[in-house]
Amino acid sequence: MLHLDISAATAKLITSTAGIPEQEFTLLRTNMRRYIEDWLKERSRGQHAWSMDPYDRKAIERVREAAVRARGEGIQTILWIGIGGSGLGPTVLQEVFEGPETPAFIVMDSLDPAVLASYLAMVNWKTTMVVVASKSGDTLEPMSIFFLCYRRLKEAMGRKAAERVIAVTDPEKGHLRAFCLQEGIPMLPIPPGVGGRYSIFTPIGLLPMALLNADLDRFIRGAKEMDTLCQKTNIENNPAALLAATQFLLESKRGYRIRVIMPYSERLRSIARWNQQLIAESLGKNETHNPIPSAAIGTQDQHSLLQQWMAGPRAQWHLFIRDIEKPHLAVPRDIPEPFGWMAGKSFGELFDACYEGTSRALLSVKRPSATISITRLDAYHLGQLFFLLLAEVVFLGKLYRIDPYGQPAVETGKNITKELLMKGKMM
Repeated sequence: MLHLDISAATAKLITSTAGIPEQEFTLLRTNMRRYIEDWLKERSRGQHAWSMDPYDRKAIERVREAAVRARGEGIQTILWIGIGGSGLGPTVLQEVFEGPETPAFIVMDSLDPAVLASYLAMVNWKTTMVVVASKSGDTLEPMSIFFLCYRRLKEAMGRKAAERVIAVTDPEKGHLRAFCLQEGIPMLPIPPGVGGRYSIFTPIGLLPMALLNADLDRFIRGAKEMDTLCQKTNIENNPAALLAATQFLLESKRGYRIRVIMPYSERLRSIARWNQQLIAESLGKNETHNPIPSAAIGTQDQHSLLQQWMAGPRAQWHLFIRDIEKPHLAVPRDIPEPFGWMAGKSFGELFDACYEGTSRALLSVKRPSATISITRLDAYHLGQLFFLLLAEVVFLGKLYRIDPYGQPAVETGKNITKELLMKGKMM
């Protein structure tokens, strides 16, 4: 089960100057209760469409069918083409579930020609499936990469190339949808009311899991069980509301504007970047107050950044994410005497000691943190974690009075880029 511990962010452990006093939580409880009730009413009116994705049985079955077809064709490589939430979410799933017995899963989200050339050179196109994920169907990165890969696929497969492509896009409109209808390319839907960064429980997340033989049922079950918790109006029993309250109070009352999302799990390194995008695009709409997300990874970044975190400006707080149960692998016992303190220790123990070292070091200088612990890194707990972080952003939107949907500033950049390319010149 997932557990959230915010004690290291409270005044009880790091003083009322650096941490959150209980009375500030008390003052926020009434508002949070109302926000949770509002969220439930809004859902009943069809808002927050992403929160109902785990209950979409039709979409889940269509994803299963697509994965069965891929296995029947002996697919050995999946080229997943997407950007933003359509690339970061699948990257998390690739890092967790790809293994020796699954197809190779390559996320293509960079226009760097050297990287693209490297991927193209290593692919056997006769055993490759291409998935292009773009809700709008006209975003520069995925569409340009897709047409490059589709040309190679057609050269290898001829008229059968379309059978080796799946498009995940808007079911009602868009240039990609029109192209797929013309070419006979199968499509899976991103519901019209669900934005890319909220799409992990649509085929954007479900299809990678199915293609990697992960347990879809457990993933969905984890999400549904977390949904039940996130509907509780008492914040102590609602992890998303509790995390949102902690984030809001640390930023607005204590000046910790930077949220460092730091998994102590190599297989979760990309969930930090996924959550970084979720917060930045959803809440980065106010020049005065909103969280500034920053992704880090343990143990690497404790060596490169801990000095700054402990002795630099008091501008950041830490959200650690860790898994409790880990595969057993140990340091040999017969190593030189100066290293005896690590002899025979499991690497899980070493990893946990590094997390404890970092969190306690921050605590010693009264720097706040919170920790999300999951029993093990599997489909069930990953479903819980994704739903928790999505619900937290909705509650933060209410606390900051910011609409967490839409990203007008991003669209401005996209439009300028497209205009420059259409004119055939760069500044």
